[in-house]
Amino acid sequence: MKNYDGPKVRLMEVCGTHTASISKNGIVRMLSPNIQLISGPGCPVCVTVTAYIDRLTELCMQPNTIVLTFGDLMRVPGTERNLNDAKAAGGSVRMVYSPLDALRYAEENPQLTCVFAAVGFETTAAVYASLLQEALQKEIKNFRLLTSLKVMPPVLDWVCANQGGIDGFIAPGHVSVITGWKIYEPLAKKYNIPFVVSGFEGGQLLETIYALVKLRGMPRVMNLYPSVVTENGNEEALRAMADCFEPCPAAWRGMGVIPDSGLRLHGEYAMFDAGSDGLLQDHSFNTNCRCAKVLTGAVSPTQCPLFGRVCTPQTPQGACMVSQEGSCYNYYISGRGSK
Repeated sequence: MKNYDGPKVRLMEVCGTHTASISKNGIVRMLSPNIQLISGPGCPVCVTVTAYIDRLTELCMQPNTIVLTFGDLMRVPGTERNLNDAKAAGGSVRMVYSPLDALRYAEENPQLTCVFAAVGFETTAAVYASLLQEALQKEIKNFRLLTSLKVMPPVLDWVCANQGGIDGFIAPGHVSVITGWKIYEPLAKKYNIPFVVSGFEGGQLLETIYALVKLRGMPRVMNLYPSVVTENGNEEALRAMADCFEPCPAAWRGMGVIPDSGLRLHGEYAMFDAGSDGLLQDHSFNTNCRCAKVLTGAVSPTQCPLFGRVCTPQTPQGACMVSQEGSCYNYYISGRGSK
């Protein structure tokens, strides 16, 4: 595809793991200048708003309460500080490597209210659903989730309607394992653009990019990850999610509140909620940070005035430089954008 000389094509990779793989494999340098890859809102840490981080920092300071979280979330800036700062100030914060670790910690420490920072898309929502079913069955009453769970179709609709100029989507592989590929058909038809579900190896991504260029202008959905992605997805996981969660409005960094783009606990599982409703505000820790625009494809990371200067993986000014799935992080470590 280095010699492609057709019309310019702008393709958006949605999944943060795709962003990381594109950078790792040097795929941008294999493409014609007429094929532009842009990163979208597929990093769950990156799209989480500061109100959520602020709530976590408040919870960890409460008596007999501990916040359990993955490591990258500890460095995401809130309005005034991150979880690492709160921990240094005396807050109770513990890093875990899986949601199951958080549930086990709660079971072993019944004297504490254990709040797990549950961020993610459909992929992790299915895991959290299984976790909640276990917590209910075992009557682990000191376990809580502070949720910032989001679903893909509404935000992709938002990007198409508000950002525009996108000729095709590399549809997220992990999400599609749960949802199936058919969920992209309404968007493909509405905006007359193709969606291709991709795996994560370099060769798979190149095959996907080739397919999207060939399908330009066609309302098609193609599944190039058939080993794990089916038409209707993982129906057992979807049933578990429906048992635990219901759709709700959700705030996305850079996009505001999008109706029905989030998931909240409901029914008998509502008792596990740590106060997730109403966390809709987003304030830049550094007002010059362009994370909000990077996430929608409006600008590339290298167009941010802080990129590589004030903002680096060692001194991140925004979430996109914190997460290893973040656009800014991957542009920085790979030199992507200097093609």
